[in-house]
Amino acid sequence: MHFFVWHLKKIKKYAVIVLLALFCALFLWIGQFSSLSVFSSENGPEALSRGNDKQSSVALTFNISWGTEKVNDVLAKLAKHDVKATFFVSGEWAERHPELMKKINEGEHEIGMMGYRYTSYLEQKPEQIRKDLNYAEEIFDKLGYEDLTLLRPPHGHFNKEVLKIADEKGYDVVQWSVNPRDWENPGTNEIVDHVMKKSSKGDIILLHASDSAKQTPKALETILPGLKGKGLNLVRVTDMVAGSESKAKEIK
Repeated sequence: MHFFVWHLKKIKKYAVIVLLALFCALFLWIGQFSSLSVFSSENGPEALSRGNDKQSSVALTFNISWGTEKVNDVLAKLAKHDVKATFFVSGEWAERHPELMKKINEGEHEIGMMGYRYTSYLEQKPEQIRKDLNYAEEIFDKLGYEDLTLLRPPHGHFNKEVLKIADEKGYDVVQWSVNPRDWENPGTNEIVDHVMKKSSKGDIILLHASDSAKQTPKALETILPGLKGKGLNLVRVTDMVAGSESKAKEIK
């Protein structure tokens, strides 16, 4: 009887060790995905706000909804430092400036859209949002950009209904994790300091190439080599997602 009790205790001891080992393995396995943001989850479609922090990359993104001067300056800085980025443009702007759209595309930058009119989707009814997206699609198709899959809602405003509509139409909603609010023109040094201090592996950086962002091109002169100096690769959003080990991502 004594031997049986001792043997049973020994079995329980090993069982606890095995369970702990399995728990640790599960924890580590889940941990490799904890730094990712999501396009979809068990709760439905979600917005991508970060990439995988186990990879040495950050994604530069630029919003454009009006103006023609700063986009040329931004493109010149990106070309000088051999950096590819993702540009989110409104359909209305694209329609008015097809030559600039071509220039962005020829620079091997990625193009995403912000609907047609730059009006918050939270201020519109579902049918209005669908109408705006449908019209934007027509415009981009006419310009030769038929396969756009990335959507950044105007002003970055969205809710579950917006995510659902975007998902139904085959779009992945992309947000950001670093925002220096460059459109407010807080000062070139402040823009640079914010991006350099806040950016790390897996971040998606929001900047603007509209004419309202007067200080952004100059800030890029320091930001681009500075991020590279931190050992970070500057990539497009789809490059970041493609480099991830999984499409499973956390909710933002």
